[in-house]
Amino acid sequence: MKQPPKWKFAIMVWLAIYPTITLVSFLIGDTIKSWPLPLKTLLMTGILVPLMVFVLLPLLRKLLGDWLHK
Repeated sequence: MKQPPKWKFAIMVWLAIYPTITLVSFLIGDTIKSWPLPLKTLLMTGILVPLMVFVLLPLLRKLLGDWLHK
């Protein structure tokens, strides 16, 4: 199958990342606010990357498939 244009893929990734980062920050932000930045980043990316790769991007790719390949 032909790959979608990079600009459409970028929009799809942004649609997944922005609300996910916002939600995760809201849910765990107070708990980790005193942690050093590298540990905060480690935890956030440890949550976000698997969510993006295994759940959100496949879901959005299915939902936006027609638009992505127009």
